[in-house]
Amino acid sequence: MMQATLFLLLLSLAVGAHSLSPRRCKLTGHWVNDLGSKMKISTVNQDGGFSGSYLTAVTATNNEIKESPLQGSLQRSNAKGQPTFGFTVNWSFSDSITVFTGQCFVDKDGKEVLKTMWLLRSRVDDIEDDWKATRVGINIFTRVQSQK
Repeated sequence: MMQATLFLLLLSLAVGAHSLSPRRCKLTGHWVNDLGSKMKISTVNQDGGFSGSYLTAVTATNNEIKESPLQGSLQRSNAKGQPTFGFTVNWSFSDSITVFTGQCFVDKDGKEVLKTMWLLRSRVDDIEDDWKATRVGINIFTRVQSQK
């Protein structure tokens, strides 16, 4: 009887531990960052490539903000479910481009979070102004429930 009870206890612990496995972070979907910018990432293909769109909430130009295309790549060999990625946004409303790099995490509350760092390169008229052409920053994105 004692052996059967011990076996059942071990079996229930093994089944319970399996259900506690960490959630996998998925890059596809709708995201919003800490500044209110919105991003949509389409399906990631088998090679890790993806595309989508980005609507920034901030800009240094006086131009009307427009949704801009993004292209990226996801590190597919990450077995732990919190992959690294990178993408480029080619701004539709200015002479600049931004590259992002980051990692997709599942936080302790089970929420998916994208931690990113970016470089924004703006066009300048002269090489003497090159010093002011690149900006750097960080953004944290959180998943938004599907939008129509």
